[in-house]
Amino acid sequence: MSDETTQRKAIIFDRDGTLIVDKVYLNDPDAIEYLPGVFEALRTLRDAGFIFFVATNQSGVPRGLVDIKNLNEIHRRIRAAFSEHGVDILEFYYAPFLTEDPHILRKPNPGMLLQAATEYKIDLGASWMIGDRMTDVEAGHRAGTRTIYLENETYKEKEVYLPAEGTFKTVAQAVPFIIEQDRLRARVFA
Repeated sequence: MSDETTQRKAIIFDRDGTLIVDKVYLNDPDAIEYLPGVFEALRTLRDAGFIFFVATNQSGVPRGLVDIKNLNEIHRRIRAAFSEHGVDILEFYYAPFLTEDPHILRKPNPGMLLQAATEYKIDLGASWMIGDRMTDVEAGHRAGTRTIYLENETYKEKEVYLPAEGTFKTVAQAVPFIIEQDRLRARVFA
């Protein structure tokens, strides 16, 4: 198979409460705080052959609580911090729509994940969506990825969506499960 048609496996992360501390409508680039173990976790996943993206709902933009320049700077700084730790986040996708807006890009809809898959030739069946809300999990299911739900005491949601393949407290705790599932899938498709 040529490089032009080879599809890659990816992990698409929610941002707040997944990679960084959820500050609720983060608008200050100086207030970014990384969750414990995320740099090491992504290095391990990188070494297992995954590429990385972020897909984040940003209803603070249309509410006037998050300035688009600050949002772009926040994403630039997050990308730079991971790069300093040897990890490339290839793209940040964001949905600047209100919570009640059913826009295809806003999770639980799969638009951001499908956009990443198209732009970067991602094999969604070999990929994962990781987030701290059931809307993240549902977006992954709708896109055809496997999913990880990070338990979140702040946003206890009614179980209106199908459960994730794995539930953990942190990205770091999910890594062994993801790698084992990836090995099992590779055997099945070998």
